[in-house]
Amino acid sequence: MGTTPSALRGRRALVVGLQFGDEGKGQLVDVLAGDHDVIVRFNGGANAGHSVRIGDERFALHLLPCGVLTEGTLNLLGNGVLVDPGVFLAEIDELRARGFDVSDRVRVSERAHLVLEHHRQEDRLRGAAQRALLGEAGFLGTTGRGIGPAVADKAHRDVAVRIADLGDRRRLRRKLEAVVRWKNAELATLARLAGEAFEPLDARARCDELEAQAVRLKPFVADTAALLRDAVAAGRRVLFEGAHSALLDLDHGTYPYVTSSSASGLAVEAACGVRVADLGVWGVVKAYGSRVGAGPFPTELDGPEGDALRVRGNEYGTTTRRPRRCGWLDLVLVRHAARTCGVDGICLTGLGVLAGLETLRVCTAYRLDGRRVDAPPADAVALEACEPIYEELQGFEEPVDGVRRYEDLPEAARRTVDLVERHAGPVCRVCVGPAREQMFERLS
Repeated sequence: MGTTPSALRGRRALVVGLQFGDEGKGQLVDVLAGDHDVIVRFNGGANAGHSVRIGDERFALHLLPCGVLTEGTLNLLGNGVLVDPGVFLAEIDELRARGFDVSDRVRVSERAHLVLEHHRQEDRLRGAAQRALLGEAGFLGTTGRGIGPAVADKAHRDVAVRIADLGDRRRLRRKLEAVVRWKNAELATLARLAGEAFEPLDARARCDELEAQAVRLKPFVADTAALLRDAVAAGRRVLFEGAHSALLDLDHGTYPYVTSSSASGLAVEAACGVRVADLGVWGVVKAYGSRVGAGPFPTELDGPEGDALRVRGNEYGTTTRRPRRCGWLDLVLVRHAARTCGVDGICLTGLGVLAGLETLRVCTAYRLDGRRVDAPPADAVALEACEPIYEELQGFEEPVDGVRRYEDLPEAARRTVDLVERHAGPVCRVCVGPAREQMFERLS
């Protein structure tokens, strides 16, 4: 308890969410960015969204690292990121229009794979075909941003397009024409299964669009692994930013209701191309639960309670604006995620949303088939069947959005912090609202 552990004060740190996302990772990265030289996004694509608030302005970032809003930082998109060139360039343009010209502080790995129009089409048609053939029970649900199909093509290899391919115009056109022919055949089949008409993609139009984007992307392209190695060798402070959260990790999350990449932070080295020694790991936990889309959520609140929590917390997706499912804090899942990620310290967010509730409930174990379970089962069906075992805490009436020191929090709020600490690890920072100044260190 108390001051931040030394592991988190070193030269290399990672921020990862310990729930299903939307915990406030972006806010923590934004706050920590001022103490770091290089911020690295290592996974995911434009299906993720981080919100950062500076003064009265809110910024929604989908591909760019949150450190891009901090002057003097170098922000890298590693080779593990799936880059949608249209989204990337649109974010650059939007920031410039709002007074942030970030051209000199963003670089993208030449080894990163691209998300293209046929990936988005495949994402949508695949979902429609699943619904038509298997019903709602067979539908996983995605953001429709083409991430899963792009990851699949990365593994298939022969139909993938990387940023490195953009350097040779003739070779790019030949490759993309072949890819579009292949994809048109696949998409036509999916459309037929979904019972939809299909208009084949125009290979020439797709090539023209990507060539125009390649011209604008060129100044941002670099060997980011080399830049990162040089930064580490020079002793510069590096902060790694997880796009998604640990419970959506492809291997360690609530499979198959997960994202298409490694989100726990265990894949940082492979996704960035550099050996990372002495990495301090920040885990971000929200004081209640939320989840977007399908998948097990043992502590979900149906009906008015969940609706009220959604409204209080403004729980709508940063990327899709889909309403999030809401429920009580689940420390069984948080504990699993913290152990998986090797968390050194926790940033607890969302306390302000709980102000005014008479009673708070926190899940500390499950009951499954009549027995107590202290760890989440790997099987999603079994996890869905788990009954939460709750600890009840007295709520706190007074708002906490104006609190700036841990010791000024209501005693009932501090009891929530203590409970998280007992189950998941030391709580080193607390957040009571979306602004930078509403996040503070726990010094007592």
